[in-house]
Amino acid sequence: MVSVSEKVPAAFSGGNLRSAPLQFQNTYARLPEHFYARIYPMRVATPLLIKVNRELALSLGVAPEELESREGVEILSGNLVAEGAEPLAIAYAGHQFGHFVPQLGDGRANLLGEIVGRDGVRYDVQLKGSGRTPFSRGGDGRASMGPVLREYVVSEAMAALGVPTTRALAAVATGEPVFRERALPGAILTRVAASHLRVGTFQYFAARGDVDGTKRLADYAIARHYPEAAQMQKPYRALLDGVIARHARLVAQWMLLGFIHGVMNTDNTSISGETIDYGPCAFMEAYEPDKVFSSIDRQGRYAYSNQPAAAHWNLTRLAESLLPLLAAEEGGEEAAIACAWEALAAFGPQFEAARDAGWRRKLGLLTEREGDAAMVDDLLTRMAANEADFTLTFRRLCDAAASENDDRAVRELFDNPTAFDAWAVGWHLRLRAETSSEDRVAMMRRANPLYIPRNHIVQAMIDAAVERQDFKPFEELLDVVARPYEDRPDLQRYAQPASAEECVRETFCGT
Repeated sequence: MVSVSEKVPAAFSGGNLRSAPLQFQNTYARLPEHFYARIYPMRVATPLLIKVNRELALSLGVAPEELESREGVEILSGNLVAEGAEPLAIAYAGHQFGHFVPQLGDGRANLLGEIVGRDGVRYDVQLKGSGRTPFSRGGDGRASMGPVLREYVVSEAMAALGVPTTRALAAVATGEPVFRERALPGAILTRVAASHLRVGTFQYFAARGDVDGTKRLADYAIARHYPEAAQMQKPYRALLDGVIARHARLVAQWMLLGFIHGVMNTDNTSISGETIDYGPCAFMEAYEPDKVFSSIDRQGRYAYSNQPAAAHWNLTRLAESLLPLLAAEEGGEEAAIACAWEALAAFGPQFEAARDAGWRRKLGLLTEREGDAAMVDDLLTRMAANEADFTLTFRRLCDAAASENDDRAVRELFDNPTAFDAWAVGWHLRLRAETSSEDRVAMMRRANPLYIPRNHIVQAMIDAAVERQDFKPFEELLDVVARPYEDRPDLQRYAQPASAEECVRETFCGT
């Protein structure tokens, strides 16, 4: 096992500390040194800027022009370390597809530091694909361009869809190949997150019996993400409650959009409640509750319909890690276990409440009535049997809600259109039973996107960049997903499902 205090040669020429656009603070670096390994990013040959997220930069109080400058690109590539940055790789453990690994950690990422945005919130700024660290476990620590561009597009799409997520600040080509099945162009993603604390971070200390480390980490998480918990009589129970509530809402949002994370390991479960680590992720096209895209999820552990149970399982691992702290609050181990189960029992009802409220918005139901859940289940069953496109079915229901005579566009998505007709009779009756004057169609259009990053379009974008160094499809796709709810007639091809020849059936991790 590698000691986290070990320093790995970084191929970094010393003295390259410069005053720069990113003005960092470093609260995580003030924690004990066994929480991380201090390590510089590895230099790259000829960094070339692919993209700076100008909107995100401005929200962080950073001038985009400075990030796009020569010095800015050197920082975004890891060749220069900005003044005030204290680069480090975070230690964590994790269950990967149910199997516990006591030491994982940032094997190809480097936390440069933190920035306080214009909103007063503290954000991590991390380079992903920046070279080997003590946690690389034999890997090269690099990232190929395809996964970098996928994460950039999908994380920005999720942000535009209103889902808590890490964000992409920049992408830089390294000018060096990385070797996977074949040589591929390398790239580095600059990722912004509320933090990079994970369930696996707590597991790292719990697995070592390091109660003091667990307490220090919990106190840090409370101060950073759940400050209200510090005022509670039982702050560690309040921390657990807070993480559970955020993940219940988060997974409900995924389900309502047909999103499949693909690799819901505990080291990919963030304490802040953000979607993190976009590897083999995908949005469903034809609705299939047991759909799996990830090439490594052979048993369907993280299939679409299994995501709520997977999240609950991961949160149970967090509760286990916090048991010594809960025992101190509750007066003993037995009481701590009961407390943990009580907290975990809230996940199901919180998830269901968020999911059911979301389904009502998607169907234009302004009030809650008995039978609504059965009506949703009936529609989903018919969609699955008829291979109806998830995103387009709900989007076209927006127009169908305005007029009972405008169902044609929805029914044509079903292999057997009469299957939709039979369901629509009851739905229209339910809509007519409501007397609210709220604009139903407007509400539905805010809940049902027209544009998602469809797999075949993402893959075509990656192929253009990797094979032909053509980044125009990348720029166009970013523009499309930035306004997912806005109908733009000139972009209809981005809303269309893949043809049989275009269909992408598997997605892959970036390692």
